[in-house]
Amino acid sequence: MISEEEARSRILQDIRPLPPRRVSLKCALNCFAAEDHFARLPLPGFDNSAMDGYAVVASSCGPGKRLRVVGTQPAGVDRQLRVSSGEAVRIFTGAPLPAGADAVIMQEDVTRDGDEIVSNVDVDPGAYIRKRGCDLSEGQRIVAAGERIRAVTSALLASQGVADVMVGGEASAGIISTGDELAKPGEKLQAGQIYESNSVLLEALLSRCGVIERSVEQCPDDPGALIAAFRQGVQHHVLLINGGVSVGEHDFVKSAMQSLGGEIDIWRVAIKPGKPFLYGRIGKCVVFGLPGNPVSAFVTFLQFVRPAILKMMGASGDELQLQTVLARLTVDLRNDGDRTHYVRGKLRNGSFTPVGRQESHALFGLSQSNALLRLAPGAEIKYDTAVDVEIWD
Repeated sequence: MISEEEARSRILQDIRPLPPRRVSLKCALNCFAAEDHFARLPLPGFDNSAMDGYAVVASSCGPGKRLRVVGTQPAGVDRQLRVSSGEAVRIFTGAPLPAGADAVIMQEDVTRDGDEIVSNVDVDPGAYIRKRGCDLSEGQRIVAAGERIRAVTSALLASQGVADVMVGGEASAGIISTGDELAKPGEKLQAGQIYESNSVLLEALLSRCGVIERSVEQCPDDPGALIAAFRQGVQHHVLLINGGVSVGEHDFVKSAMQSLGGEIDIWRVAIKPGKPFLYGRIGKCVVFGLPGNPVSAFVTFLQFVRPAILKMMGASGDELQLQTVLARLTVDLRNDGDRTHYVRGKLRNGSFTPVGRQESHALFGLSQSNALLRLAPGAEIKYDTAVDVEIWD
């Protein structure tokens, strides 16, 4: 049994990104940039007005001073106007600044009198002017390779005239849920059976990672059926096997993999919940064996499967990690075991409270949670201590 840190490191070292692809900017949302992007144009591209008002020479303004209005500059094409001392140009937000002007006086701070305005305030040079390049300089990096393209990132790229971008490859994933005890939703439960729900959970988690192509198969505890399901599943980039990875007489995943020439790199990890965990390959397909208990499957997916899939899709650096925030603990916690314990809880208003039964089968408690607290072996954390928690929702 190895530590979770070693398991995660070995998995990520083994994962290779898929070939990048070029997509339109509108299709790049939540993809990962496959190359650095640098600003071609400064933002703003020219000095412009931050307000509706009048472009002026600041020194010619002051309470009671009159200025002659010599033109109008709306947002749009630069009319190549010029302002001298004692003059003003009517200007609107975003409009290019006339030559000679060094300030804008807001329309609320003047009184219009025919072809003149009367200044009601003093004006400082630079007032209400957006200088060329004050937001973004030419040559400045705006997106790094491996960074997620968010809605605001798309807007920034569009401001540079970018129409399409290179992004990471699309990953496909298969899910095999194993167990004679599983019934499909809508079927009548027999004594000792439960409805199969983990594939729904895993499909949702894959979707959140951006995996578009997914397949699901339910398989009984039968070596032949499992091998047949494996043969179909390994056509994907990633195959998730849910259940059957422990050491019971009906846990056939390990032997099924080996019969197909698969290689197992990781078998059992010191994590709670989730010790029965497998990582390996069958040909080019990456295989994860997740525990059958829903909380165990959930935690191991977040800690091992999620970062692997994101790296495969082109993510790097902090993008591989769940978002971490600082919170105050509302109870005392301790971990007397020898495995890292991921405590499920609710993050609300800067406080973290464990929720429900902290057991691997407790699906309702998990459904009420939105964060994980990592509790190292032997750790003891007191009430009101500041702790880092990982949020997934």
